Amino acid sequence: MSRLRIFWTVCALLSLVSAGTAADQSPVLGRKLSELALKDHRGREWTLQDFADKPVLVVVFTGTECPLVQLYAARLQKLSTELADQGVAVIALDANQQDNLTEIGAQVRKLGLTVPVLKDLQNKVADQLGARRTPEAFVLDHDRVVRYHGRIDDQYAVGGRQRTEPTRSDLLEAVREVLAGQPVSVAETEAVGCLIGKVRQPQTDATVTYSNQISRLLQAHCVDCHRPNEIGPFSLTDYDEVAGWADMILEVTEQRRMPPWHASPDHGKFANARVLAPEELQLLRDWVDAGAPEGDRKQLPAPKTYTAGWQLTREPDLVIPMAETAFKVPAEGEVRYQHFTVETGFTEEKWIQAMEIVPGNRAVVHHTIVFAAGAGERFNGERGFLGAYVPGLRQKPYPEGMAKRVPAGAKLVFQMHYTPNGTAQEDITKIGLIFADPAKVTQEVTTVSVVNTRFTIKPQEDNQQFPSNVITAPTDLRLLSLSPHMHLRGKSFRYEMTLPDGRKETLLDVPHYDFNWQTAYALADELVIPKGAKIQGFAAFDNSPNNLANPDPSATVTWGDQSWEEMLLGYFDVAIPRSQSSTVELGQLAQRVRNGNPADIAKELLARLDRNDNGLIEREELPERQRVFFDQLDADKSGSLTPDELATGLKALRAATKPKQ
Repeated sequence: MSRLRIFWTVCALLSLVSAGTAADQSPVLGRKLSELALKDHRGREWTLQDFADKPVLVVVFTGTECPLVQLYAARLQKLSTELADQGVAVIALDANQQDNLTEIGAQVRKLGLTVPVLKDLQNKVADQLGARRTPEAFVLDHDRVVRYHGRIDDQYAVGGRQRTEPTRSDLLEAVREVLAGQPVSVAETEAVGCLIGKVRQPQTDATVTYSNQISRLLQAHCVDCHRPNEIGPFSLTDYDEVAGWADMILEVTEQRRMPPWHASPDHGKFANARVLAPEELQLLRDWVDAGAPEGDRKQLPAPKTYTAGWQLTREPDLVIPMAETAFKVPAEGEVRYQHFTVETGFTEEKWIQAMEIVPGNRAVVHHTIVFAAGAGERFNGERGFLGAYVPGLRQKPYPEGMAKRVPAGAKLVFQMHYTPNGTAQEDITKIGLIFADPAKVTQEVTTVSVVNTRFTIKPQEDNQQFPSNVITAPTDLRLLSLSPHMHLRGKSFRYEMTLPDGRKETLLDVPHYDFNWQTAYALADELVIPKGAKIQGFAAFDNSPNNLANPDPSATVTWGDQSWEEMLLGYFDVAIPRSQSSTVELGQLAQRVRNGNPADIAKELLARLDRNDNGLIEREELPERQRVFFDQLDADKSGSLTPDELATGLKALRAATKPKQ
C-alpha cells in the first residue's frame, strides 16, 4: 500500500472516531433488531418480549421539536389504534441527545399519544437499524427483520411544503403487505425531516468551539427566531440544544435553506439580508467535523436582549386585535384564508410612523397581511396594503419625516393564513401602531403594486412565465422596499425598472421563491425612481408534479385569494413628498386605465364605491383625498357619476395622461 493511500486510510479512521461511532454501511433492508431494552418517560422498561405475540412491529423515530413529527403524530396514533386488532404494535423511539425524558413526557401529553415513546440512549437502536431522521419509519416482521423503511407518506415535506393529502401511504401499505405475507412493493422511500441528534465525541483540541465562534454566529443570524416563544421550532441559545442540532444546522445552512433569504446577490443590496458568508459556513463545517465541542464557557458572549412582546421602539399608541374571539385552527388539513374586518374608529386621518403585527399563536400563523380600506371602500387585495407579518421579519420605524397615512373612518382587514401543526390551536393576532406628529411628516409612504390578474396557468407544466402591468412613476419616488407575493406554485419573481433613457435595471431577483417566507426586501441604500421610469414584475410558476408544494398539478389555475389558487403581485413601498401624493394617486388610476378596459374599471369602481347602491358614485362617497379623482371625471359638475359618464371620463383621463413618444 502506498504512503498516500495509508495516509487517507488513517484520516478516514480518525474521522469515524471523531464522530463517536462507526456507521454500519450494510443495507438497511434485511437488518435484524436483535435486542431492545429502553425506558419510556415514566421509567418503565420495554423489551422485544413485550411484543412477542405481534407479527408486525412498527418503529418510528421521533423528536420533541421536529415540526414534521408534530404533523405526523396524530397519523401515527391513528395507525396504531386501527391496526392493533390485526396484530400490529407501534412504538416511537427518541434518539436525540438533546431530548430528555421530561420533554418526551410533555410531548406525549400535549399530543395525546398512547403509543409507547421510548428514549434511545446513545442512539444504539437508531444505529442498529440505520435510522437518520425524524420521523423515519421501520416495519419489522415477526423475526424483527426490516422489511420497509422510509417516510410515513408523501404529504409533508421539509420547509413547510405539503400536499392537501397524501398520494401514497407508504408505511400503511408496507404493513398490510407484511401482514399478508407478501413482498413489500415499495420497500424503501426517502425519509424527510430532521436529522437525529446523535451522540458525538468532541475533539478536545478543536480550534472552533461553540463558546467561541459558533455561539456568536448563531446570535448574529439565527437566535432572533430560534429562542423561546419565537417562530423557530427550537432554541439555539444553549450548548446542549445546539450540539444536538449540529448536523441539521449544517445541512440547512449548506443547502441555503437557513437563514431564509431568497434574493439573488447579483442585484441590489438589502439592509435585512440574512446570508452566511463562506467563511461562516466553513466555521460550522469545521465545528461539526470536530464533534461539536463546547469549548471554554468563559468565552461565551453576553446573551442578546429583546423587547418583551414587541419589536417596536416603545409601547404602541394603539393596539387593534383582529377579532374579539379567537379563531380555532384545526389539528390537520388545509385552512382557507381567513379575513377579519375591524373598524378603527378614526375620526381623522392618522399617520403611522411604525407598526408591528404580532401573532397570537406563532405556531400556526403562516403569515398575515393587514389592509386599510378607507370609509366607503370595499376590501381589495391589490390595494390598501398597510403591513405584514412573516416569520423572521424584523420591524423598523420609517425614516424620520416619513409615515403611512390611514384615512378617517378606515377599516382594517386582517388576511390570515394558518397552517395546522398537528394539534388544535387558537389565535387572535393583533397590530400595534405608533402615530407620527402630522406636522413633522414631510413624505408619505405608500405601497404600490405591479399586478397581473388575468393569467392562466396550465396543468402539469413548469416555468410558466407571465409579466405584470407596468407602473410609470408620475414623479420622483424614493424606493424603500420590495415584497413579491405569489402562492404555492410561485417559482421566481423579478422586478425590473426601465429608466427614461431606455436603460434597464433589475431591482430585485428572487430566483427561488418560497411561499413560506413572504419577505420584504428593504433597500440598504437610497434609490430614486425618476419621473417617467417604468416598473414591471416578471413571475414564473411551477404547476408540475415536481413541485412538492403543488396542491394539484392537474388543475388549471387562475387568480384567487386561496393558497391553492394563485396571485402575481409585486408590492413596493415608496416615499413621496406630501404635496405630490394626490398627483401620484391620480397617476396610479391613470395607469390602470391605460393598462385595462375603462368600462371594466368603471364597473369595478362603481361596485367598490357605491355605498348607497343607487347606481351612481356621489362625491361624498369617496374618501376626501380621493375626491380629486371625482373632480377630474365629473365633466358636467352634477355631483354624481353614472357608469357611462365614469367610463367616458376614464377614457379622457387615459388620453390626457398618455406618455409622450
